[in-house]
Amino acid sequence: MGSRQDGMVDRLYRNHAGWLLGRLQRRFAGSGLEAEDLVQDTYMRVARYSEEEAERRPRALLLRIGLNLAFDQMRRNKTRPAPLAANDPDPSWDIEDCGEQEYFLGLKQAVQSLPPDLRTVFLLSRFTRMTNADIAKRLGVSVKTVEGRVSKALILCAQRLSD
Repeated sequence: MGSRQDGMVDRLYRNHAGWLLGRLQRRFAGSGLEAEDLVQDTYMRVARYSEEEAERRPRALLLRIGLNLAFDQMRRNKTRPAPLAANDPDPSWDIEDCGEQEYFLGLKQAVQSLPPDLRTVFLLSRFTRMTNADIAKRLGVSVKTVEGRVSKALILCAQRLSD
């Protein structure tokens, strides 16, 4: 990574790390996720972006990366079997029950259970190459509304998957 890229990441960190940490802590309180780790991983990922991309809408980019990392981590945690306590009787689950098919079925059900406005924005955001601005224009809403709906959809899906 060049010094220009280092400078961009440093600037972003100084200007937005506290804000991002606060958002992630509030959003994932009690979920078992470490917001500090998510912030650090977010800045490692943002270093892959060009300075122009990162500076265009830095908070939206940082939050999207942080939420995606959290969602991925929650998915991974869901598919790993919980460690057995010493006093647990015979476990009733089989390791194959924690497979990808179960996860994807749960994800599909979680997405289908979203309210229509959240589901539409979520699907456009995650399964097309549309930007938030493109989605906002297509749906006739503000970019802030799109960002809020994507965030809310991610949270609802993550909650549904953790149930």
